[in-house]
Amino acid sequence: MEPRDWEKLYNEEAVEKMPWYFAALDPDLEEALKGLGITSGRCLDLCTGPATQAFALAGLGFSVTATDISKTAIKMAARKAATMGLDIEFVQDDILDSALDTEFDFVFDRGCFHTLAPEYRESYLHSISRLVKRGGYLFLKCFSRLETMKEGPYRFWADEIKGYFSPAFEVLSVKDTVYHGTMNPLPRALFSVMKRR
Repeated sequence: MEPRDWEKLYNEEAVEKMPWYFAALDPDLEEALKGLGITSGRCLDLCTGPATQAFALAGLGFSVTATDISKTAIKMAARKAATMGLDIEFVQDDILDSALDTEFDFVFDRGCFHTLAPEYRESYLHSISRLVKRGGYLFLKCFSRLETMKEGPYRFWADEIKGYFSPAFEVLSVKDTVYHGTMNPLPRALFSVMKRR
């Protein structure tokens, strides 16, 4: 969708009804952080939307920056974080031309990359490679080609993810999973753990 479409969506729909809304920390991210022994650091919740992942990470003690292309999404998330007593840096930003100048210990992309048309993926890769510090991690959740629903974002095979990201990242794992949210049944997804070279 275009930036104006995301803005319209967050102005007109309750975030709790959006397909990607999941109140808790994504189970695949939780498992990956535990497996890698990551318990602290500076992280970016990319395309934060309802910001549930930012809230969960901040609650665990991480230093969190959360970005989204929608100004409305950022404003709503910042208000909710304040009521929860959470210290999160919220920034309206476009990952295709990011103004962020911070390197992060890890970035969590839970549904941004798979919305991008092929012609925009090179710009995404340029930005994400700059934002993840060397030795840091990118955690990526996207739709799998095993998902058969007609609507929704682009889908990928594990080898496609490796092909896109391996120049800048060591792809440690790509596993089959589901996209936790409000849809029933939950869509088929991939969860990738990558380490910045």
